[in-house]
Amino acid sequence: MKSKILLVDDDPNIRQLINLYLEKEGYEVIMADRGDEALKLFRSTPPNLILLDIMLPGMDGWQVCREVRKISNIPIIMLTAKDETFDKVLGLELGADDYMVKPIDMKELVARIKAVIRRYQVTDEPSKELVFPGLTINISQYTVSYMGKELEMPPREIELLYFLASHPGMVFTREQLLEQVWGYDFFGDSRTVDVHVKRLREKLTGSESLGWQIKTVWGVGYKFEVK
Repeated sequence: MKSKILLVDDDPNIRQLINLYLEKEGYEVIMADRGDEALKLFRSTPPNLILLDIMLPGMDGWQVCREVRKISNIPIIMLTAKDETFDKVLGLELGADDYMVKPIDMKELVARIKAVIRRYQVTDEPSKELVFPGLTINISQYTVSYMGKELEMPPREIELLYFLASHPGMVFTREQLLEQVWGYDFFGDSRTVDVHVKRLREKLTGSESLGWQIKTVWGVGYKFEVK
């Protein structure tokens, strides 16, 4: 079964170019040129991934991402003409999974699409579960439970938490975490890791009292510390 991609961009030339390339790669593509139209398509024809331009007329890409994240953890790759750290950080904080700067390299785009979709697919492997006081991470099902409640968490955050928790006490640099968790050549900023760690800490508030935490090792990186 073909993976369905919702492409949202107000430039018809870019839509046509990406659409043609993705169809050749075997994807089904549905398209929108406005944010409100994209949300309607998302609800009526649920895709497997969204390619979302930031600069849209009316409702911009930030708003669309925020609305989608209220109801779904579907993969979102943001597209923008501006290569600015602020935009990247904001997109990640809103829950985007990846971020690409125009002009888009089509081979790189397909590689990122495949990598992100692969992470969302539930495998048939035996359950891989880590358990700490108050915390359960199931990487097979991509679920995280904290203090008895299942958390809403994008797959990339789950993978980062799982990787750190799989190696308690070990210190990893940002570059090592990008390589291990993102799983392909990441062309973005190492601050991506900082953004995800910040989001994890916000969702796992109070973990220190349970005897574990994601700790910053100044000048080096991060570790999952268990007391």
